[in-house]
Amino acid sequence: MGPIQTLDDIRDMMRRRAGVMLLICVLGAVASVLFALSQPHHYLSSEVIQIERPKITDGLAPSTVEGSTARRLQLIQQQLMARDTILEIIEKHGLFANQSELEKVALFRQSVTIEGVAAAREGMSDDGSISALTITALLGSPEKAQAVARELGARTIDLSAEARRAKTRATLDFFNREETALVEAIAALETEIAAFRSKNELSITGGIEFRQVEIGAVNQAILDVEQGRITIQRELERISAGTQRPATQRRMNELQAQLQSFDEQRAFLVQRLAELQRTLSGSPEIERRVAIFEMRLEQYQEQLEAVSARRADAEIGHRLESNRQAERLEVLEPASLPEYPVPPSRKKIAALGTLAAIGAAFGFAFLLELRNPVIRSGAQLTRELGYAAAICIPAQPPVRRPRFQGVRRRIQRARMQIAAMRSRIRNVRDAAFARAPGTRALGTTAPARASQPMGFAKIAQARQKWAGNRPELWLE
Repeated sequence: MGPIQTLDDIRDMMRRRAGVMLLICVLGAVASVLFALSQPHHYLSSEVIQIERPKITDGLAPSTVEGSTARRLQLIQQQLMARDTILEIIEKHGLFANQSELEKVALFRQSVTIEGVAAAREGMSDDGSISALTITALLGSPEKAQAVARELGARTIDLSAEARRAKTRATLDFFNREETALVEAIAALETEIAAFRSKNELSITGGIEFRQVEIGAVNQAILDVEQGRITIQRELERISAGTQRPATQRRMNELQAQLQSFDEQRAFLVQRLAELQRTLSGSPEIERRVAIFEMRLEQYQEQLEAVSARRADAEIGHRLESNRQAERLEVLEPASLPEYPVPPSRKKIAALGTLAAIGAAFGFAFLLELRNPVIRSGAQLTRELGYAAAICIPAQPPVRRPRFQGVRRRIQRARMQIAAMRSRIRNVRDAAFARAPGTRALGTTAPARASQPMGFAKIAQARQKWAGNRPELWLE
């Protein structure tokens, strides 16, 4: 630490450098006060917005607005801090006059802060929930600070509500369009299936299986007709071999009529069987097409059921948002009118500046001591060299000359020169009077007159008298 190691050394340093330290402290204090007075006042106004949970739980009425609250509020903050929004607020409240647009936007962003308070965690997971939002405005006027904080709070609530309503409305519209499209697709597919069935004579579902059963029935009917025809044919042969009585002839006519009827039935059944077999000749392709139609129709119906369920959820979510029963923002603490400027205050700035000046004074004095590291006391001599001082003579204060001593000396010297000059003049005149005739009338001789000064009145009389007698000598 050099020559300054103890409290006594510090006291000696302060005594020796008192003038410099006092000057630095005074200048620093004055500069601190001027700087503090030049600082404008700033007023802080804050508005707290609470994020209310939905009135109806998600298990009963799920919301269609997904995502964390922090992300949604971040998007709202970006919208609030957009250039156009900032300029609109500045123009509305008359902020930052005589500034360019870029400077206004930068100053506004520096003056406004939006901070979120994280909600308590449920378990070990963090879902990004926000419980409250604090909007702070720091401006030079308390009224403007309050107005800007409330303006930003109102815009935040409106943007949040509008964004949630727009999202639920868009979700509901999407599912409505999907449901309409599926209904139209099902109707078109059913029309196509009906046309295909009509074309292929499949009036009912499962027509191929029915026709296969019908073919079996037709074959059985043909067999029955053949059996009946054979029976009648045998009876007719048996009757024909007997007598030709009228009754027998009538019976033969009846049997022939029945036989003809069986022939007609058999012809019809054979024709029907041919038609059914012709229809079933392309059954694999028809079955494949029918299976495809049925699969598509089933898929459309499943999609329609899912979309209808989601559309119902979206409609419930839209109603919740419209009735403000879902998550919403509420003003918990409105922005108040600040009564005092925010710290640092001018007094604190001046006090800190004064303390800094005192520290600078000590530092400057210490540097001066380091520049001239001399031994100034017996304790320093013993500490630095290890020798004890035989005698310590205290430093004598310098003799201070009185103020204006030089001026007084010059005045005294000028007076002495004037007195010597007057004395020489008197000596010359006395010598001249001594050589001139009639000078004895003055009452004394020349040597005596040289030693005795003459008064100004006597000198004037003698000069007038002498000048009248010897003017040429006076002129010399």
